[in-house]
Amino acid sequence: MSRVAAVQMVSGDDVAANLETAARLLSRAQQAGAVLAVLPENFALMSAREAEKLEVAEAEGQGPIQEFLATTARRLRLWIVAGTVPLQADGRRVYAASLVYGDDGRQRARYDKMHLFDVELPGTEGAAERYRESATIAPGDDRTVVVETPAGRLGMTVCYDLRFPELYRRLGAAGAELLAVPSAFTARTGEAHWLSLLRARAIENQCYVVAPNQGGAHPGGRRTWGHSVIIDPWGQCLAECENGEGVIVAALPRDRLLNLRQSFPVLQHRRIP
Repeated sequence: MSRVAAVQMVSGDDVAANLETAARLLSRAQQAGAVLAVLPENFALMSAREAEKLEVAEAEGQGPIQEFLATTARRLRLWIVAGTVPLQADGRRVYAASLVYGDDGRQRARYDKMHLFDVELPGTEGAAERYRESATIAPGDDRTVVVETPAGRLGMTVCYDLRFPELYRRLGAAGAELLAVPSAFTARTGEAHWLSLLRARAIENQCYVVAPNQGGAHPGGRRTWGHSVIIDPWGQCLAECENGEGVIVAALPRDRLLNLRQSFPVLQHRRIP
């Protein structure tokens, strides 16, 4: 039985300060017995200026953010899913890359966020809330990424991907047993849809879900929903962190997942590929 952690942060525009916070929270996760910890989307930077991602973007395998992740994973003997790291794309944009590090500090997998959050939310008194990730982020390709970890076969997704169930079906077909959903869900969309979507992805794919979110106020006035959560394949919330920074840890017994899939074989009953 493996224990996993979801790390909730309220990241700002100071990369060094954010990494210091991440180190402290990852240490808490390790001390609580986690073998794998998942950081939220944009854990290293949430700035009022979206273009600041370009200024701190790193080449694959190089740079202070990736060095921090490798060193911390090795020091704590902890597997880390690094929510998203801005990696260089085409000079005008970055990839929102979710990176997995083994407890030896080696990078084991990379998934580039596929679905980009280009939306306009109607606001009160005509004040709309607008987001256009495609202005600074290049979408990843449509590859599904599943990686072996001490907690099971991990399927990788990021935030807005949560609204596209076909991606999760593909991850399940590729053998995923738990799903990582590092996020920076907005307060408005989070209140309306966060938990419902996460529980649906867990239930319909009979997988554990580990979903760390950003949880508070950020530079520029953006507010995120928090409520990081770990969910079992039956849709039960095993642990939750409401607002602010924090760490939640839960045990993910693999035999529970396998027994559920055997006794309630919904995945074998599919008629539509």
